[in-house]
Amino acid sequence: MNLLVLGPQGSGKGTQAKLIAAERRIPHVSTGDMFRAAIAERTPLGLQVQAVLDSGGLVSDELTIALVGERLGQDDAAHGFVLDGYPRTLPQAAALDELLAQRGRHIDAVLFFDLSDELATERMMGRAAAEGRADDTPEVVAKRLEVYHEQTEPLVEYYRVRGALVPLHAERPIEEVALEIQDALDGLEGGAA
Repeated sequence: MNLLVLGPQGSGKGTQAKLIAAERRIPHVSTGDMFRAAIAERTPLGLQVQAVLDSGGLVSDELTIALVGERLGQDDAAHGFVLDGYPRTLPQAAALDELLAQRGRHIDAVLFFDLSDELATERMMGRAAAEGRADDTPEVVAKRLEVYHEQTEPLVEYYRVRGALVPLHAERPIEEVALEIQDALDGLEGGAA
C-alpha cells in the first residue's frame, strides 16, 4: 500500500507514519529525516538544506523530487511506503504522480491530519523544548504554518478530487488517531479485495 501523510507540522504525521510503517512492514520515507541526516553529515546538500530550513522555507522542488524518486526506487519500497513530508507543493504532487505512473503505481490513500494552527503551534513549541530542536522557534513555527497554508494546504483539495483523501481528527490522543487510521486502511484493503 502506497500512503501519503499530509497536514501541518505538529499534527502527528511522523508519529503515525512510523506506527503504520512498523505495522504494515513498509518503509517510512521522511524527507525531513533525509534532510536532517544530510545536515548532520555536513554534506553540500545538507548545508544548502540547513539554510532553507532555518528560515522556515521549503527545499526546492527539483532537489526534493530527485531525492524522493531515488528513495522510492529502492527495493524496500517496492511493495509500499508511507511518504511523510512530500509532496508539499502542487508541482511536487504532479511530479510524484508522474514518477509513480512510470513505475505502474499510484497513491492508495492520503491521510490528512486536520489540526488548528493554535494546537499545531503548541505542539511544535513543546517538541522544541523536549527535543532541543533549535529550528522550532516561535518565528520559524509561524513561518512554517504560513508556508503550509499557502503551498501545502492546496494539496488537500488536489487529493480529495482524486478520491484518495482520508480526513483524520488529529487533535486527539495518538492511540485514538492510530485506531481511526487502522479502520480507514482496513476499509480500503477490504474494498480493494
